[in-house]
Amino acid sequence: MSDKSVVLKTWSKLKNLPFGNWLFTKVVCFKAPYFGSVKPTILAVKEGHCSAMVKNRRNVHNHIGTIHAIAQCNLAELCAGVMVDATVPYKTHRWIPKGMTVEYLAKVDTDVTAVAEIAMPKQWLDKEDLVVPVKLYNIRRELVFTADITMYVTKKK
Repeated sequence: MSDKSVVLKTWSKLKNLPFGNWLFTKVVCFKAPYFGSVKPTILAVKEGHCSAMVKNRRNVHNHIGTIHAIAQCNLAELCAGVMVDATVPYKTHRWIPKGMTVEYLAKVDTDVTAVAEIAMPKQWLDKEDLVVPVKLYNIRRELVFTADITMYVTKKK
């Protein structure tokens, strides 16, 4: 049996199919329905990395017509969570979000892409705070938002 996480196995099966990214995103949003509220598209998943995007649509806008701050947080947490789920050894460890610190650097007036990355390889400990940096970029490749999302990683009993 492979040591790959369910997330990585599913991504590997779907990523090269027509509409594979869309289908994988639907699976993730079925498992964690709140993420579906921003209608994301997951672009890439591997150990230590996840990227996803949200289109600039009215239903994610704030009162000034830009992507709402909480929609940005939602996208950042989606990327961080998928990346951690694909990376933490699922047979021996588990994780849960513990906190998030964000900075809004510019108005988001275009589609936005999020990237969550950590250095690999990594040794996994018990009772560890894993800080996952997430960066959001507009279509001009300008950094518009950053988040440090703390995941609490523990060994399974």
